[in-house]
Amino acid sequence: MKKLLVIGIGAGNPDYITMQAVKALNQVDVFFLMDKGRSKDTLIDLRREICSRYITGLDYRFVEAHSPERERGQVDYKTSVDDLNLAKQRTFERLINEELSDSQCGGFLVWGDPALYDSTIRILQTIQASGACGFEFEVIPGITSVQALAARHKVPLNQIGRSVEITTGRRLAAGQVSDADSLVVMLDAQDAYRQVVEQDTAIYWGAYLGTPDEILISGRLKDVADEIERVRKAARLANGWIMDTYLLRKP
Repeated sequence: MKKLLVIGIGAGNPDYITMQAVKALNQVDVFFLMDKGRSKDTLIDLRREICSRYITGLDYRFVEAHSPERERGQVDYKTSVDDLNLAKQRTFERLINEELSDSQCGGFLVWGDPALYDSTIRILQTIQASGACGFEFEVIPGITSVQALAARHKVPLNQIGRSVEITTGRRLAAGQVSDADSLVVMLDAQDAYRQVVEQDTAIYWGAYLGTPDEILISGRLKDVADEIERVRKAARLANGWIMDTYLLRKP
């Protein structure tokens, strides 16, 4: 039976790898790397660096495949996500069927933690249910950008006895109302924090967390919102992509 390991590799710093992840890396025969284009080559390079650093043997190989992109613009978001995951499913099926032999172990190296805003687990479950491939899989957790953000800013995620909510920039931009004292926002392509800029809210913002390009900004949102927007635009222009997370905290 083929085996797959979905390994959380942390938010960018190779030192974020857990001991469980190191043991898992050393079980893998074939690593599947999803290529998202030249602008994101650093994400592939980091995965290769992690393998080189932590795997003791040399009897493993990499297989790269183009990662489908979600259709953007004037399209229904849910439909575009469903279409994207279907395209990924077909790619995963091909990789598992063609590149992995029976009794071999394949590995997907997932940025952050596989359980938080990542589709790999859902896609593998769908493939299993369809019967298109025969395999078993395990999930190894990783340090998320949420944890890294709090650590780098030296703040707890929650206030004493209060709640924390994790949401997306899309939902915040759409006017999502939250009762949480601490709101963590991920996947924000629209500077959605400006929706609450008039409130007396603090923000702890970080981009490229754990990497040499890491940027941190914090303060009263109304005081630093313009700076964050300017820095985000410059960073995206310089790197071709940006991966950022922020914590909004009510007084």
